[in-house]
Amino acid sequence: MKKYSAKKGFLSILAVGASLTLLAGCAGAAGGGDETVKIGVVGASDPYWADYTAAAADEGISVEIVDFADYNQPNPALTNGDIDINQFQHLVYLADYNVSSGEDLTPIGATAIYPLGLYSTKVTDIADLKKGDTVAVPNDASNLARALLVLQSADLVVLKDGGSIFTTLDDVDTAKSTVTVTALEPSLTATSLPDVDAAIINNDFVEKAGLKFEDALIKDDPSDESALPYVNVFAVRAEDKDNETYATLVELFQTTASVTDGLLEVSGNSAVLATTSPADLQAALATVEEDTAAQK
Repeated sequence: MKKYSAKKGFLSILAVGASLTLLAGCAGAAGGGDETVKIGVVGASDPYWADYTAAAADEGISVEIVDFADYNQPNPALTNGDIDINQFQHLVYLADYNVSSGEDLTPIGATAIYPLGLYSTKVTDIADLKKGDTVAVPNDASNLARALLVLQSADLVVLKDGGSIFTTLDDVDTAKSTVTVTALEPSLTATSLPDVDAAIINNDFVEKAGLKFEDALIKDDPSDESALPYVNVFAVRAEDKDNETYATLVELFQTTASVTDGLLEVSGNSAVLATTSPADLQAALATVEEDTAAQK
């Protein structure tokens, strides 16, 4: 079994497939005719989505961006057929959903890897965090583990097993750790800042909280090739993985300058764009799913 784990910081190395086979032409909207392709996201107000729908329209594809309030909604909506594609999650999150639900949602294209940062309105340096201070982290399993690895990389917590993509709060050695960790719903970590000393905040919620990406006290390195399991992807139902229209939509996202420039802008130029091939994404997902299932 190829198991993803980390002793200091992140994960074991998984090579990134850097090339994407560009698909020529457009097969028309899914199902033919004038059908609208519904894409579920968290953060539809980001300006680049308007550029994206315009670029799709220029190719004869009608796209509707469907906004969801939190990460728990887009995968069930895709499974149930309420939307056709979603784009909000990384492979670790997708693997956990598939294994937990028995579904087979499939990645068909990459967008970017985003850093995960620690923010505070009470201190300006991690050195100012003292024994017993409280740090909030996202409570969904995949981002919880990643957040704990970020904290360990800054020597704020000690993880009993060295840390992995399956690390939980139970793996924190509280006696040896500097800070106390509390887990909250991802959209609430930012709003918790007045009540905690610092918080790990997912990229989608940083600017919504009036914060700037450059204000992060620490963050992980999205350019590291070992970060592939945390690449954000377009996901579809398994039976749609070879849909040519959906592949064209992925290509448009990756090659439309106003879209990629907009994505970088809303990330504070902290994201690393990714064009990992569908085959490599699906292979990586299979490995993470295997490891995830072994943990259940």
